[in-house]
Amino acid sequence: MVGAALAAALTVLTPTPESPAALMQALNAALLAGDSATLTLESWCARRRLADPARVVAVRAPGVAQPPPQAVRDRLQVSPDEPVAYRRVRLTCGGHVLSEADNWYVPARLSLSMNQTLDTTDTSFGRVILPLGPHRINLGVEWLWAGSGAPPASGEGLFRHRTLVEDAAGRPLAYVQETYLGAAVAPAL
Repeated sequence: MVGAALAAALTVLTPTPESPAALMQALNAALLAGDSATLTLESWCARRRLADPARVVAVRAPGVAQPPPQAVRDRLQVSPDEPVAYRRVRLTCGGHVLSEADNWYVPARLSLSMNQTLDTTDTSFGRVILPLGPHRINLGVEWLWAGSGAPPASGEGLFRHRTLVEDAAGRPLAYVQETYLGAAVAPAL
């Protein structure tokens, strides 16, 4: 009897790997609850021991420009002639590409130094705008993997978020479309 109780206790205490589907659901929930995808991904990377230190870097796609669709301009509440900048990045932690993001943002609502940082470095948008007290409004989640069968390869999509990022005063700063990739739920090395 004691042996069975001990075995049951050890089973509860012995960590078992989480399934990719459970990890995907947990990551989605964390992102939806957080105000910064960057900080959420860094926390995720640290907890899963994907890199040490767990630091998210935005690797920019050079030379890519995409004008904002009218629906994006409407969400950003900009006039037809107000400039909207575009930045396509791959958010990485260590050697893992966790997401790919298309980010349309309003340069006039950021400081000059913030715009320079976004134009010239691999610092993530979320980290750059932290002084503005940003929060995210989820506009939709699209599931790219049903959560059954073999999980997607590291560069394939799990799910996609469409998000509006506002400053502390509720002013729209950016519209972001983020595709989270299989590397985020792959076994830690």
